[in-house]
Amino acid sequence: MQILRYRLKIEACKQIFISHLHGDHVFGLFGMITNWSHKKRTEPLHIFAPAGLSELIGTAIRICAVRLSYSIEFHEVETTVSAKIFENEKVEVWTIPLFHRSPTTGWLFREKTKPRNIRPEKIEEYNIHFSAIPAIKAGGDLELPDGRLVPNAELTLDPPKPLSYAFCSDTAFSEPVIEVVRGVDLLYHEATFTNENIQEAEISFHSTAAQAAEIAHRAGVKRLILGHISGRYPDTTQHLAEARAIFKNTAIAEEGSVWKVGEPFYSE
Repeated sequence: MQILRYRLKIEACKQIFISHLHGDHVFGLFGMITNWSHKKRTEPLHIFAPAGLSELIGTAIRICAVRLSYSIEFHEVETTVSAKIFENEKVEVWTIPLFHRSPTTGWLFREKTKPRNIRPEKIEEYNIHFSAIPAIKAGGDLELPDGRLVPNAELTLDPPKPLSYAFCSDTAFSEPVIEVVRGVDLLYHEATFTNENIQEAEISFHSTAAQAAEIAHRAGVKRLILGHISGRYPDTTQHLAEARAIFKNTAIAEEGSVWKVGEPFYSE
């Protein structure tokens, strides 16, 4: 429903990462899967999740007599260790062990280093053939016909710094998270409660805003987004105040808001 509401174009989505099997994290998946089939999708879909999701979706497909137009490959992940479970030419995805009432994992997305940027004027200056460009962008030097060697530093510019994003929901405060997310550009961390409900947070295996900020502070992340806030609170003023007292660069996730990894919050 939210995908349709905000007109997100996800038809090209190839991978889905599910943190755990509580209803608010999986019930929407079946509708999305069947909607893609109605649109005659043919490309395979890969779903990464803790144990049990393939049984859940498979049962729904069988009972509802759904005939998918594409295949689904389920990848069961271990939730007690951090491990690289996916990569392509652009990004790596790692699990983040979380501490909740059911097996739960966070997700760490790390962008791979991009090739170096070749200086356009150097192509003309040294009459560089297009076949030599990939090697130069990969860091190689250029050997001229007369035997001279042009160093790569003269030919190229540094690529942009690889970005990283960590998603941690749902979880109680968990120190092991700190090392896994250390230094990320953007951390999303659940903040279901404020400090006045810290005992309830412990009982329900959720976090307070201050605890999320403590993770961000100790991990040395660049920026923090708080989400999964309980509906009992009329607004998020207290969450933000408690978090910013510990970690200044904090914002609240709001429906429809867009955050760009690596870019500052507001007038930061």
